[in-house]
Amino acid sequence: MYINFSDIPGNHNLFLDYLYEFENVKNFYKIDFRNKEEYLNLFERVSGSHDHSREALSQTLKEQYQGLNPSAKTQKNIAALADKKTLAVVTGQQLGIFGGPLYTFYKLMTAIKLSTFLSERYDDYYFVPVFWLEGDDHDFNEVRSINLLNDNNNITQIGYGQALEDEDDNKGSIGNIVFNETLEQFYAELERNLRLTEFTPLVLEKIKLFYKAGNTFKQAFKEMLFWLFDQYGLVIFDPQDKNIKNLLRPVFKKEIVDFRIHTEKLVKVSAELEEVYHAQVKVRPVNLFYSFEEGRYLIEPVENEFRLKRKRKKFSLEEILSHIESEPEKFSPNVLLRPICQDYVLPTAFYVGGPSEISYFAQVMPLYGFYKVEAPIIYPRSSATIIEKNINSIIEKFGINLPELFLDPDKLKQKLIDSISKTSIEEVFNNTSSQLELAFDQLKERLFEFDKTISDVSSKYEEKIMKYLDEFKAKAYEAQKRKHEITLRQIERVVSVALPNSILQEREINFIYFANKYGIEIINKVFEELTINKFEHQIINLS
Repeated sequence: MYINFSDIPGNHNLFLDYLYEFENVKNFYKIDFRNKEEYLNLFERVSGSHDHSREALSQTLKEQYQGLNPSAKTQKNIAALADKKTLAVVTGQQLGIFGGPLYTFYKLMTAIKLSTFLSERYDDYYFVPVFWLEGDDHDFNEVRSINLLNDNNNITQIGYGQALEDEDDNKGSIGNIVFNETLEQFYAELERNLRLTEFTPLVLEKIKLFYKAGNTFKQAFKEMLFWLFDQYGLVIFDPQDKNIKNLLRPVFKKEIVDFRIHTEKLVKVSAELEEVYHAQVKVRPVNLFYSFEEGRYLIEPVENEFRLKRKRKKFSLEEILSHIESEPEKFSPNVLLRPICQDYVLPTAFYVGGPSEISYFAQVMPLYGFYKVEAPIIYPRSSATIIEKNINSIIEKFGINLPELFLDPDKLKQKLIDSISKTSIEEVFNNTSSQLELAFDQLKERLFEFDKTISDVSSKYEEKIMKYLDEFKAKAYEAQKRKHEITLRQIERVVSVALPNSILQEREINFIYFANKYGIEIINKVFEELTINKFEHQIINLS
């Protein structure tokens, strides 16, 4: 089953138009992802534009994979990136513990399946799925925790370390943060909230091989992805590598020298977006960060100098350009410059992104022209909700309409309760309300003969009675809920799994919830089921 994104609240109008009404957003993007006639022209341009990076990229990847034993498919893909006719299908994500929400896996599954699809249809080119490890991000609170459903079907958040209360508490690039012994507290809390199954010991044993004291967030994330997806030939790419930062020096320098030109264009396109949609990212004067004293700080222009935000550290133009030349590893792009860095280094034909990324690429597009980098086609990632067998049984038992569930779960719950009740509370009270309104209208008419002001007084009494009627209606609903408590609990169970915290499951739940119940093979099952060409939200049923 598939559900149109328009029937799921919370989606950006820009994202919906990108999917279904591209004509409305064509001024913000280079290519319509559905227009296959444009594909070959783009492939030709990208394949001829990366002479500066191909050999270095392939060699760096081989070095990044030292100590691992990649599959033959992955080795082939790494070697192929040195070839002019090889193009990348790229996606990426912050380094959330255990991969973060499920959509991280859906993104890379989309990239893998899209690469296979393209390679089979375009004989002159070969496509490689690449996952960009977003290790330079510094938002610790975004990556420190996972969400699970506990035995009561309530969301439980389990976090590593202490959440940062102040933005000034800058831990630096997430990729470099090392796990310490407090990870044991995280695991203890995890085990308290995982239902013990036949798969629990093996899942925890494997995951503890990666997420352990002494490993960095980046190491753990990479090793976990390697374990789960190396069989599919996924190339895991570390842009924090000094060799890659060396390649990016021209991009970093141009951002510093021409920031005024770039900012003017970004502000203009953002203003245009705000007129109709919403600008996803706040525009900054300079789209670069600098690592300093174990923190990562935004570079800001001040008169004829540059300084680090919330620090007293300053640079002249000559000094900062010199630092880029001698220590490029200290520099990293923000969210708007990251795609440029990515596609400067990688021969990217497609970038697989979710709703928010599709929205901010509308702002990014002007930068591609400034940096003379080919903009990739932005391909919507697959989106899915996993429905377990016991949940599906409840859905079938009550004839739950899933599109209605995603649109308004509370309204659907009341509709289902009304359908099994002999009396519809809404109908009874609506009838009573109508009768009372009619009675008061007749009363006012009769009393008007005696006193013209009595009509105003009667309106106040009518308001009071209607208020009491609403209170009575609420009590009737509570009584109805008590009568159908078991039914409501079952329906609530469906809602909690399909829309935990009233948010799509893929944005809340971590994969370990399902792996613990069904084994690691659940990843392969979802991979096989996931479709990449429907551009609607998919329901995956576990038999």
